[in-house]
Amino acid sequence: MATPRWLTRGSRPATARNVLAGEAAAEAAEAALAEKTLADSEKTSPEFPVAGDAHAAAFFDLDNTVMQGAAVFHLGRGLYKRKFFHKRDLLRFAWQQAYFRLAGSEDPEHMQEARDSGLSIIKGHRVEELRTIGEEIYDEYMAGKIWPGTRALAQAHLDAGQRVWLVTAAPVETATIIARRLGLTGALGTVVESVGGVYTGRLVGGLLHGPAKAEAVRALAAAEGLNLSRCAAYSDSSNDIPMLSLVGHPYAINPDARLRKHARIQGWRLRDYRTGRKAAKIGIPAAAGVGAIAGGTAAAVAIQRRRR
Repeated sequence: MATPRWLTRGSRPATARNVLAGEAAAEAAEAALAEKTLADSEKTSPEFPVAGDAHAAAFFDLDNTVMQGAAVFHLGRGLYKRKFFHKRDLLRFAWQQAYFRLAGSEDPEHMQEARDSGLSIIKGHRVEELRTIGEEIYDEYMAGKIWPGTRALAQAHLDAGQRVWLVTAAPVETATIIARRLGLTGALGTVVESVGGVYTGRLVGGLLHGPAKAEAVRALAAAEGLNLSRCAAYSDSSNDIPMLSLVGHPYAINPDARLRKHARIQGWRLRDYRTGRKAAKIGIPAAAGVGAIAGGTAAAVAIQRRRR
């Protein structure tokens, strides 16, 4: 029997449309499998977060995890409006923000540049002045940048009676304002030296970034009597793998490529709120505070369902 001609065409090179169709089909199949895995896990997984666990807490990275973009860039925009620096500095901030949003990850060189820019701008200003301005800047530029899905995850921990901290390279004063506005317990952030209530333009130690975040979480857990194996941590960046590795419930939120790969290998939970596309989900308990679709509405429904 002769082989049909259409079966002999496999040697023809794939076109871009073929590749796109194939990738889309594979992604859809993966998403369907993830949905089934999630549904199966809902039947057997214990409730999470565990209500009333005094030794459990949650730690959230800020930039691109809780908030779209980087807090220091939003802060810079607000300070420019108040004539803290010149237009050329604003253009530099705009470039840094654009790079951050396009890359979707933290580059050490750009982090260093942002740090140096920020320190030079606030040097000589009073701490209380920056705190007051920070409140205004949150309302102007930050409040509308909060990811609803991540916010719902944090609320789920609060509803369970757990403490929730932001852990960020942003100045601790800015981080504390954001944490308070979101109703969180508090914040761990970069400490800028001040003498007599005036910023010197130097850091105490260094930037709270990468391994430094893990050290901060470890120290806070010891002080607060937390059991890290019962705690959760959330981040978008592979730089935070040390912090995520400390806890028993690590989550990759809007992950960069390296963190996404690491999370898949480790079996960590994944959430992506950056597009309407569903991200792959690995064993996410239903009570984690969000439903199958990214966004605040679905998250709220899931939380209400857990409360009943």
